[in-house]
Amino acid sequence: MNRGAKRITISDPSQTSEARRTAQNLAASLGFDDSKSGKIAIVVTEASTNLLKHAVHGEILMHGVEDPARGTGLEVLALDRGPGIPNLGESLRDGYSTAGSAGTGLGAIDRLADVFEIYSMPGQGTAILAQFWPRQSAVPAFEVSGLLVATEGEELCGDAWSHCAGTDALSVFVADGLGHGPLAQSAAEQAVQAYESNERLPPVKVLEAVHAATRSTRGAAVALAQIRSSDRTVRYAGIGNIAGVLAHTTRQRHMVSMGGIVGHEMRNLREFTYPWEPGSLMILHSDGLGTRWDLSKYPGLAHKPCALIAAVLWRDMVRGRDDSAVVVARETVQ
Repeated sequence: MNRGAKRITISDPSQTSEARRTAQNLAASLGFDDSKSGKIAIVVTEASTNLLKHAVHGEILMHGVEDPARGTGLEVLALDRGPGIPNLGESLRDGYSTAGSAGTGLGAIDRLADVFEIYSMPGQGTAILAQFWPRQSAVPAFEVSGLLVATEGEELCGDAWSHCAGTDALSVFVADGLGHGPLAQSAAEQAVQAYESNERLPPVKVLEAVHAATRSTRGAAVALAQIRSSDRTVRYAGIGNIAGVLAHTTRQRHMVSMGGIVGHEMRNLREFTYPWEPGSLMILHSDGLGTRWDLSKYPGLAHKPCALIAAVLWRDMVRGRDDSAVVVARETVQ
């Protein structure tokens, strides 16, 4: 079960200390040793300081991530809508600074993190990804990453997601519990549990099982996408306003969800099949994000890690009045 991210606004120096403490506590709860926890704390401190120096205002998101081969990891995202970085190559070199500092921030993050990536557009902001894992592994057949963020003022996220990956198939499930808070979280989590117990069935059968399992809850909007490399198809079924998009270079195709609420009303359940083209991205998100986004407006972003793509979409499209979930998946190049 994926959990919501810790979200800290960085607009004051005191919030840098808060972010560092939160990182240390999260790292300890995920089982990282003192050495790794210390690296995580340094990365969060450097990322927070960079936000204050260069963007004035930004956010740090931190959450645990699961990988069957690498174990339980920790992901750190630093997001802003500041001026952007004019020269990424130079900015990673120790001693380079545009703010009169020592210029070791991005270089330190790059050295300390197990996975480091950055995306920046002049005038539109910067997104930094740092991941920490207990062990490394071979590249899997599919890359999939998701981000869950509770609406401001709530501790618990009422959205949830899960996935199951094999060598030639991937299924991704997203649930948005009605409303927000504990009851929404309970509905979404029960939906995910029903998916995980039935994920090998066809999408319509899975959603029927989810519908039955959530009758005692306030209900949820859900979507399930199953990618099959063998016949290059995506089988999709959705109920409610979960957005499903297949993005390939300059075009995007929206997958069709039917109306209703699982657990309460689900009259027109249908499965749709779409072509799965090499090089495509599959993106599912709840209505906590707006739908008027276009990846072609972000040059080069589609080639970045799925976690960074999810973070940039969340940064730019989050509505701010509801919980949000966004999941991005692709086949890897073997």
